[in-house]
Amino acid sequence: MRSNRRDNELRRIEVTPGYNRHAEGSALVKWGDNIVVSTVSIEQKLPPHLRGKKGAGGWLTAEYSLLPRSTEVRVQRERLFSGGRSQEIQRLLGRTFRSVLDLQLFPNQTITVDVDVVQADGGTRCAGIVAGYAALHDAANALVFDGKLAEWPLRYELGAVSVGAVNGRQLVDLEFSEDAEAHADLNVVATGDGRVVEVQGGSEGAPLDAQEYVTLVATGITAVQRLVEIVRPQLAGTVESSF
Repeated sequence: MRSNRRDNELRRIEVTPGYNRHAEGSALVKWGDNIVVSTVSIEQKLPPHLRGKKGAGGWLTAEYSLLPRSTEVRVQRERLFSGGRSQEIQRLLGRTFRSVLDLQLFPNQTITVDVDVVQADGGTRCAGIVAGYAALHDAANALVFDGKLAEWPLRYELGAVSVGAVNGRQLVDLEFSEDAEAHADLNVVATGDGRVVEVQGGSEGAPLDAQEYVTLVATGITAVQRLVEIVRPQLAGTVESSF
């Protein structure tokens, strides 16, 4: 369980944009003991379901993986097909990033956001969302600076935070040990101005009271707004890290 951290306090988060010189955009995120890397690749093609459609704009897809020693026990590489958990997280990442990116500015292009967990300690999908958004922000900076985009493509600031009910307490940003003890936990994905993108999760035992669920969601939104305030200057490169 947490020590020296208040119930509503986030773990230390450090965001390093532009860590990969080959990718159109990239970011390295250290959040507590989570370490996540993300890259953005842009290709001049569309997936089959959008080809030939007028006004279709572009497309964004995401891929997610836990690297072999990201956890205490070695994770097998998913060489041919992603496992069920990875597929579910990939779909979450894709939906999340498409909700904030103006794809009309990327006609006939496919954007792939790769998210890889180097080290895991609870909340990896939330850390993946932050890393992917930071990589998209890095790509957007480069495209606008180079004159390849005339306007800023990200419509909202984005973040995600886990919240849970653990032994009668409502905790923000769960560590692995806290997540394992929670009788209810949620991953709240929201914008910097408090709009909900997605909420995942629920009860781990007895049914969850509706008011407690609403309170957990509200707590998560507040935590996301605080997270966005912490991450924003790091995306601009004005500070090395923040709390």
